[in-house]
Amino acid sequence: TRISNYYMAQGRAIRRIVSLFDNIEDLVAENDRRLEDDDDENSTIDQDRLQIGYATLSSALPWFHKRGIELEYDDFIQMLKTLRQGADSARGDDTSKLKGLVSEWVNREFKPDPPVEPDDKHSRGFTHDACGRLLCPAELDWSDPVVKAGIRDRSEGYVVTELSFPTFLYEKYTANPDDLEEGLFKSKILVQGYKAIFTSPSSAKDVEGDGDGGDVIQNNRRARKGLSVIKVKKHVRFALSSVTSWRSVDGDFDYVQFWHTIVDFFEKAHGRETGRRVSRLLEWWTRKIFGRSHRDDLSSAAKENMSVNALARQRARRDD
Repeated sequence: TRISNYYMAQGRAIRRIVSLFDNIEDLVAENDRRLEDDDDENSTIDQDRLQIGYATLSSALPWFHKRGIELEYDDFIQMLKTLRQGADSARGDDTSKLKGLVSEWVNREFKPDPPVEPDDKHSRGFTHDACGRLLCPAELDWSDPVVKAGIRDRSEGYVVTELSFPTFLYEKYTANPDDLEEGLFKSKILVQGYKAIFTSPSSAKDVEGDGDGGDVIQNNRRARKGLSVIKVKKHVRFALSSVTSWRSVDGDFDYVQFWHTIVDFFEKAHGRETGRRVSRLLEWWTRKIFGRSHRDDLSSAAKENMSVNALARQRARRDD
């Protein structure tokens, strides 16, 4: 039906800018619990995350709260179900899209032999040298044969978990062990992943400079959706891995905890200087994706000579 199609389409935003893992029913249940108990102080971390998710949901779908009040219970439950179907459908589309694109980007960047197969996930992960380099924990050196063997054998001291930032998150795929925040979340493959999902696959081909859109640091609502940036990091990791179907745990690596770690990096930036660094990072992302406006750089003389203003002067002279 028309309304079901609307809910499906609207639901596609949930996995992209609200929550990658939490079900919409759980977000609503937590908000209802707080309304009934009125006890935020004793909430758990997981409950706080669900409540933040509900607030983000209400912002992303402004009509949601009002519609929920108006609907009968059965219709409301059906709406939630349809929204969740749309959300999961979008997540499936995004992972499928990146499966082929990531192999293309890795092959072009590193020219591995053998290349990463676009349709074969089994040959990825740590068994493939290029994928292994990008998935390698930032504190380890993939070029060291001992490290490489230890990771592949899952030996003590080389078990890869969500407690390590993968190298693919870093600018030029290199981490500074003395400053692990330097270059974090600035890698080329992350920008490519974001552009492929949120703008277009063709736009992901050119990510060296700033984007070619307007300055949306203050004006574009999409640029403020920090979770959309975070979501891409999880999807790129999945695309590089050898896992063939969506799951929350890959061997020793817990994707849900990985997601929470990245969300907390942006949303729980304690301290003034830490908050400034996070703001600068998000502004960097905005410029990389959407570009910067140069309107303010125009002088008054330049504006006066532009055709719109010149025509206005010409028409005024004719009327005199």
